[in-house]
Formats: sequence, structure tokens, C-alpha cells
Amino acid sequence: MCGLTGFVFRPGALGPEAAEALARAMADTLSHRGPDSGGAWADADAGIALGHRRLAIVDLSPAGHQPMASPSGRYVIAYNGEIYDHADLRARLESEGAAPQWRGTSDTETLVAAFDAWGLEGAIARATGMFALAAWDRKTRALTLTRDRLGEKPLYYGWLGSGPGAAFAFGSELRALRAHPAFDQPLKREELTHFARHGYVRMGHSIHTGVHQLLPGEMLTLAHGANEPELRMYWDGARIAAEAHASDVTEPEAVARLETLLDTAVRRQMIADVPLGAFLSGGIDSSLTVALMQRRSARPVHTFSIGFHEKRYDEANHARALADHLGTDHTELYVGDRELLDVVPKLPDIFDEPFGDASQIPTLLVSRLARESVTVALSGDGGDELFAGYDRYQKGTRLWRRMSIAPPGVRALVGHGLQGVPTAVLDRALAPIRKTPQGKEPNGQWAHRMADYLAAADLDTLHLRLLAETRRAEALAPEGRTTAYALAGDPPPRGALGPTERMMQLDMLTYMPGDILTKVDRAAMAVSLETRAPLLDHKVAEFAWTLPMSMKLGPLGQKHILRRLLYTLVPQRLVDRPKMGFEVPIGLWLRGPLRDWAAALLDPARLHTADTFRPEAVTRMWQEHLAGRYNHGLGLWHVLMLEAWRDRWT
Repeated sequence: MCGLTGFVFRPGALGPEAAEALARAMADTLSHRGPDSGGAWADADAGIALGHRRLAIVDLSPAGHQPMASPSGRYVIAYNGEIYDHADLRARLESEGAAPQWRGTSDTETLVAAFDAWGLEGAIARATGMFALAAWDRKTRALTLTRDRLGEKPLYYGWLGSGPGAAFAFGSELRALRAHPAFDQPLKREELTHFARHGYVRMGHSIHTGVHQLLPGEMLTLAHGANEPELRMYWDGARIAAEAHASDVTEPEAVARLETLLDTAVRRQMIADVPLGAFLSGGIDSSLTVALMQRRSARPVHTFSIGFHEKRYDEANHARALADHLGTDHTELYVGDRELLDVVPKLPDIFDEPFGDASQIPTLLVSRLARESVTVALSGDGGDELFAGYDRYQKGTRLWRRMSIAPPGVRALVGHGLQGVPTAVLDRALAPIRKTPQGKEPNGQWAHRMADYLAAADLDTLHLRLLAETRRAEALAPEGRTTAYALAGDPPPRGALGPTERMMQLDMLTYMPGDILTKVDRAAMAVSLETRAPLLDHKVAEFAWTLPMSMKLGPLGQKHILRRLLYTLVPQRLVDRPKMGFEVPIGLWLRGPLRDWAAALLDPARLHTADTFRPEAVTRMWQEHLAGRYNHGLGLWHVLMLEAWRDRWT
């Protein structure tokens, strides 16, 4: 796992020493992603500079140093990630007589040799892994940027400045681009509504005007002398989902095939020349990952989990029971006030783009806990999106079937009308017929949420609202823009996907890379920990889309086929319980240990000066939350993270 950066500039505008020094300075902003070594390379006559920071995982020797040239010298690469099947690729190169005299055993060396043999796109198509990379073709003077198929590794890019000093810059994180002297990109205000509602910036965009993020499975080429890059999908997850046809495989055959694919993915992802472990929540996905790891390991696997003193949110006892059964070397940490007050002020620096998923806190803490013992940790990410693990898939499908009976205009009229009724009035009106579960949202808040769903014009909009953590975000950030699918460009093709499958497809394209994988990448990289996700092997993803829905939402419930496989490895009683997710008691924390910190950021005078969110709307949310009339915890967290980020970076 590493960090990469670089820039294309007008040939001759910088000397070789100056270009290399700037690339090195940009790369050094990413030292947390690669603390083991750094490098830079520049060709001033061609107008290219690359920078790199290395976290050595496979082949710890200088033979893995980057930027690295291919054996022919044609390609130079700066690369972040792991190619899990690189040993197989080496064997294939050797069998074809295309292998060089190997200098070491790193996957980077394998990749650049594959570039020489099969070309850039041919090599990427053959590779299995997580990665973001920049490759310079010295023959054509073209830059290629690309990102892994499911979006585990990030890559930003964009034109900075104008005139002779302009540069096309790129990097693993925005901080690398900010280190370039031409960076002067203002806040992209049209992203604020989506951020207020969902807590992350839309896919394909960034928080800065003129800077974009490469999409999962996307490849960018900036040809010599070109002003605009060419973008294309080398792996199109949207079409793979839309065009998949359910196979007629039997369930036992499907379980056997899934076990083979996951076992192969786990075996490959356990290869490392440094200590390795796993995150264990006690849920289906992480339990299956750890069970397969322990089956392959001759010694106890290191496992790590986070607990909460608030019982409703705590899964640590489930993780501990599973660890005891599997015989792992288990470590856990309970989150208290001290950990909160230590971590929260650091979040804007760690997430150098605004990020508002409050589970970033336990993710950072469990990453820091794991890094004390290991350098690589496997996780269970991907299971929910690929195998129908979220409650909203079933709830949303039922809700849409009932809603769609009524005309959209009628639904909108009723929904907007209900949202206009004060929550206190709804609390009293609904009290005789709906008892508020302990720790859950009040009746008025629940009614407003249902009204928001009811007003959705189509399934894609309903899906986005099911994901929303802030209602009526337009009142907070009126300049912002929203789309029904949280992506740039046209809606993803739907094909013959039913409502549940459509929501899963959209999550795979947006919520998973934009929220879940961003959270894991930034939190783990902040402590120089590499994370790997076997369930996100692209062959597992492709197989999942061929399964009938009855094998995802089946007699065993959500993730039916994953449960079927897991129950062959561990007793069902240890993992058969309602899904909790990685929730945190953020509402309680904002009324408790984080209250003073939050109050300072939400001061009306400060918000007026910031000119990002409407002070009166934020103040109303904060007062209602403190009074206990409405649990605005998640929505307030989005505002707090944007304001804390603005203090740090703008």
C-alpha cells in the first residue's frame, strides 16, 4: 500500500531538478500512506514528474522502490495497491518467453513487465487486485491513470492553474494536489447538498472545483499535447450488474463455487512479507473472512475489534465468542471519552476531503489498534452490497411496491404536506398508536422520514433517500445540487434489474466506494495499515451478480448464500442474529463528551462567516437535538465534519 502523485507540465517550464523536487514534495504529503521510503522521477523535456511513497508489504528490499521503469524502459510507473495474482502473472510471462531477468519479487516489477508484454490495458485486464496507478509511456508521451474495479484505492486528478505554470496534477489524496504551487481550486459549493444529506462527495467529483476523482474501473489517458483526457471503463460494474443473467446453478453448486472463489481470494490476500491480521466484528462478512483465514493458517490469526459501552451499539462480545471458537489471537478496545476526545480533532486532517460517516471513528480506532501488531489487515467489506445485506433492500422494495400504486403527484403532495407538520404535533398525534422504541427516533422524526420517502418520484430517488442521514438537506445548503443516483453523467443502465437489484447496483457504484471504502482507506492509511477485502475480488463480484435473488435474500435471511457457507465453518448460533452494522452512538456523544467541541463549530456567528450552511437551519437542528426533541446526530455530524475540514484546509 502506498501513495502516488505527479503532474504533467509544459516541456521546459521546469528544469529536471525542480520538477523532481516538486514531485517529491507532493509525495511527502502522503508519507502516512508510505512511511518506508519515497522516490521521485521527472523528464523535464517531456513534461512529466512522478512521486511515490512506499509501504513495503511484498519484497521489502530496494528492488520494490518506485517510481519504477519497465524492463524495456518504455513505461515508468507510480503505483498504490497490491496485485494479488502477480505470482501467476509472472509464471504466465515466463511461459510466454516474455519475462525479464527478475531483480526482486515485488508485484510492481511484475506489473511493469506485463506492460511491456501485453500493453497497459492488456496487463490491467489480466490483473486481480486493488490499485490506483499512474503510468507514463515514454514512446508516445502519454499519461495513463487507472483505478481498481470496485474502487478500493482512490485517485484524484485535474488541471491546476493556467498559462505557462498550468499542470495536470494527480494524487492518491487531495493534499498532494494542494502541494502544487498552481493549486487554487475553490470549494465546489454544488456538492454541499449531497454532502449534507449523505456525508460524502458524489462519485466522480471532489470538494474542489476542477478536481475529479477517477471512478472504479475507469482508465484515463492524457495524450501528448491534449487539453482534455480521454476516459473509458475497462471494467464496467454498472453493465456487469445490468446485463447479468441469473444462472440455473443449484444452491449446493453455488455454495461450492463461492467457497472456491473466496478461498482463492483469501489465500492470495494472505501473502505478505510483514505481519498480517484481520478485523472481526462478529458479523457475517468478517466472520467468514476470518474463518477462511484461520483454516489456512498454521498459527492463530491476529483479530481486532472495537466495543462500545452503550450496549445497543456493542458487538464486541459476539466477536470475542467467535474468536474463542476459531482460536484466533484476539484484541479488543472499548471506546470511551478519552479515545473520542483524542481522535475527533484529528479527523479533518486524516480525511482531507469532507467525510461524514460517523463510523470513521471506530474504523480509525480499530486500524490503530491493529497497527500495533500487524501491517496488513483483511476485512469483510463488500458483502452487504454484493449479497443483499442491508435492511433497506427489503424495506425499500416493499415500500416502493406500495408507493407506486399511487400517482407521483399525489405522493408528493401528501409527503410534502406531512413534512410541513411540526414534529412535536406528530409526536402527540402518533403516541396512542406507535410506541417509540428505546433509543430510536421519536414519532415525529419517524413520520417526517416516511414523508420524505413518500415524496420520491422514482425508485432511484427513493433509494437515495433511504441512504440519507439528513432530511431536507436543501434547507441547509440551498446552492447545492442533487441527482437521483449520486453519480456524474447519465443514470447507470438498469437493464432487467428488479427494485432490490437496482438498489444493490447503485450502492456498488456509489455508496460503497464513496463512503465505505473511502472510510476504510483513509482510516487505515492514516496509521500506515494496509487493508484487503477478499469479498471485493472482482471474480467474486461477477459471480455474485449471476446468482438469483433467492440465494441472497433466502430462507436464512439477508446474505443467504454467505450464511450457508459460513455455517459450514462455524456454529450457526455464534453468528445468527439481527444485523447491527458499524453504528456509533453519535447522537449521545454530541450531547455528552463532544458537546463543547461541537458547540464551538456550530456557533452562529462562526457559521455566518463560513458561509457554507445556513446558520439558522443549523442552529435549529442543534437546539432540537440538545433538547431531545429530534435525534439530529448523524445530520449534525455532516455539518461538523464539513466545518472542521474547512478550518483545516481552506
